[in-house]
Amino acid sequence: MPSSSPEATRREALIRGLRLGGGLASAAALAACAGDLGGKAVDLGPQPGTANVPPPVANGPAVALILPLGAQGNAGLVGQSMRNAAELAIAEGGAPIFQLIVKDDAGNSQGARAAADAAVNEGARIILGPLFAHSVGAVSQVARARGVPVIAFSTDTNVAAPGIYLLSFLPQSDVDRIVRYSVSQGRRSFLAMIPENAYGSVTEGALQQAAADTGARVMSIERFTPAKLADAARRIAAVAPQADAVFIPDSADQVANVVQQLAAAGVDLKKVRPLGTGLWDNPALIADPRMDGGQFAAPDSAGWRNFSQRYRQRFGSDPVRTATLSYDAVSLVSAILRTQGPEGLNAATLTNPSGFNGVDGPFRFRADGTNERSLAVMEIRGGSAQVVSPPPRTFGS
Repeated sequence: MPSSSPEATRREALIRGLRLGGGLASAAALAACAGDLGGKAVDLGPQPGTANVPPPVANGPAVALILPLGAQGNAGLVGQSMRNAAELAIAEGGAPIFQLIVKDDAGNSQGARAAADAAVNEGARIILGPLFAHSVGAVSQVARARGVPVIAFSTDTNVAAPGIYLLSFLPQSDVDRIVRYSVSQGRRSFLAMIPENAYGSVTEGALQQAAADTGARVMSIERFTPAKLADAARRIAAVAPQADAVFIPDSADQVANVVQQLAAAGVDLKKVRPLGTGLWDNPALIADPRMDGGQFAAPDSAGWRNFSQRYRQRFGSDPVRTATLSYDAVSLVSAILRTQGPEGLNAATLTNPSGFNGVDGPFRFRADGTNERSLAVMEIRGGSAQVVSPPPRTFGS
């Protein structure tokens, strides 16, 4: 890779820093070359001998982490698990070079705005979090007014914007990947059984876009509620003989029921393959014999399994699935600070087209704040999910 330009020099410095900087960079190492992620992306394992959290630094740049720690119910548990994951990232990275300021937004927009105000007033150079879309909107108002970038964890692309980046599993990426793979395998005529909810609306739009991008045909779309599932399945069955696949972007506890209703209505699911999103990546669903032959897009699970083992060893419990997001966010920021300092926390670095190699595989931020992930395609066979198409090693232009 040529290194005569200032940008190339900075990139090489970052790579050297990642090689020397240890495990904190392992989950989000910058790729070696600007053009792709190809086989030279830096991917380091956790530093040996870093089981204990190093003492915090007193004078390093401040990094804020905003989570719903005080929220009631599951949200609070998710927030704590994500905080633990951030702590794990610090513990695995050797001596930290920044101050992590943890703020509780209580899971609401008022708390998020107050947390962002406090964090910026305490000198935060970047904000990681929050988790919920309404909280991201509140934080964005504060952060953009003060010129502070945000790496948030919401899946709602409506809150993404330049400088407000989403490090989450976006359904649009799942849909695009499974449609492109299906078309590559000769399946070009799609049906869809779409749940009548917000996720269904997002994935329906993504299906239409992916079909337009690939020249595929969406023959019929049925929106349904549980009470009207059987009727929707019968209408789909009427056009199924001309189709190659049926897209079912529903939750793990509902998908098998949809598949069962389609089969009962006469859909030949050996010919019309069921397709889904990362919501299908659920042990109970995968073990359901009704799902055999179904395919879905999801991150390669090897990184998640490794991360989960290390998390359990440290905290004595299982992480929530979104815990990798806070781990990657802390790791990414540390990698940048080690090599470029606070000045590196800018749009040019964060939207590096080479992307970053995280726990769940390669990802990159787009200029509009959304992200692109390199996903595998999994097929359910005999109670397990097998990789039928590994994650691409390079991103498109």
